[in-house]
Amino acid sequence: MGIDRPDDADVPSGHSADRTSAAANDGQQSSASHVETRYREEYYSARTQVAQEERAQNRQQATEADTWPETADLARWMWGEYHRRWPPEERPPVDRSTDPPGSWRSDSNRYLDSATNARIEAECDRIVEREQEKISPAMRDIENQDPTRHLIGFEHRRKSRDRIKEKVYGTINDFNRSPEQAVSLVPDAIRYTFQYEEARYSQGVRRDVQRLKDQGFVLDMLKNSWSDDQYKGINSRWIEPDTGQRFEVQFHTRISFEAKQITHNAYERLRTRQPDPFEHMVLEAFQRKVAGEVPVPPGATDIPDYQERGQNAR
Repeated sequence: MGIDRPDDADVPSGHSADRTSAAANDGQQSSASHVETRYREEYYSARTQVAQEERAQNRQQATEADTWPETADLARWMWGEYHRRWPPEERPPVDRSTDPPGSWRSDSNRYLDSATNARIEAECDRIVEREQEKISPAMRDIENQDPTRHLIGFEHRRKSRDRIKEKVYGTINDFNRSPEQAVSLVPDAIRYTFQYEEARYSQGVRRDVQRLKDQGFVLDMLKNSWSDDQYKGINSRWIEPDTGQRFEVQFHTRISFEAKQITHNAYERLRTRQPDPFEHMVLEAFQRKVAGEVPVPPGATDIPDYQERGQNAR
């Protein structure tokens, strides 16, 4: 006959206590499973929403890109109509027949004497040397680090000497700067443009800004105009520290670059401050129309402006 033990007295056959414990564990597992399922559903729901938003944005950008050729053609027609209303001014040829040898006179009749012109020419020679020996090789090296974008318009990287002289004329005469000082302050005597695919734009710009710094160039200014209503893109200004040479780097997509080209003459006309109020309104409306059709790359408006103040920072 078996002996009853205290531990066995209230435990009937089948071990119901074990089953109770097991049931409790099952309840905990069921609750945990429910929570895990809920979190999983929330996670995938959020991921699905993000994916849907990305697809919608991509579809919108694809639609804008598809309609851009039509927009560009319309813009060129509009510019032709502008010229019908405001024909380019017909100026008589500038008389240079009595100018001393070595002097310079622009088509807008700005004049530099021989000595001043010679000093500016010497500075322009130095710009060519710095561009060829230091800046352009570094820019080509940066370009080679990412095959998904490229430098566009590289053949126009140097501003013409006539345009430099036009720009420094006022600095010399209105602000009493030396020719050397005036030329050194021209921010875009050398300029470059990187062109990106829309989907790679924001990440590409951030990486190229860092690559420029890694080359030793000093960032002086970065202006993000993707939220602007008359111009889309990013412009930046840099300094080569060994020589102090300033240069400009623009960051564009294919469409924003083409929009800039289409509206460039309107921008130049507005900059002269010669248009009457009605013409001024027409020119700004033209720029808004073109810029408003440019697709904004994802994250482009989040790239911050930068303005160097005080000491230069790399």
